[in-house]
Amino acid sequence: MQVRPLQDRVLVERLEEETKTAGGIIIPDNNKEKPAQGKIIAVGTGYRNNDGTVRALDVKEGETILFGKYAGTEVKVEGKELLIMREDDILGVLQ
Repeated sequence: MQVRPLQDRVLVERLEEETKTAGGIIIPDNNKEKPAQGKIIAVGTGYRNNDGTVRALDVKEGETILFGKYAGTEVKVEGKELLIMREDDILGVLQ
């Protein structure tokens, strides 16, 4: 099954964070926070302006992004947990 986001939404897969700190301390699973980084899997067509024209999104498939802690809506597709969020919820693109 494929999911195609509509309008200015993007489909994001969370990237797993390190389970060990720089000092070598292992973080237990129950104390980990959800990562705020992800990889864009799919993008919508763009934002529709008031005059009817469509503005393309600034992000592309395959880019790694930063987003807010509570951004987006969690969905499960074929057993994978993904996020659908608006482009406005994206804080930045990692390069």
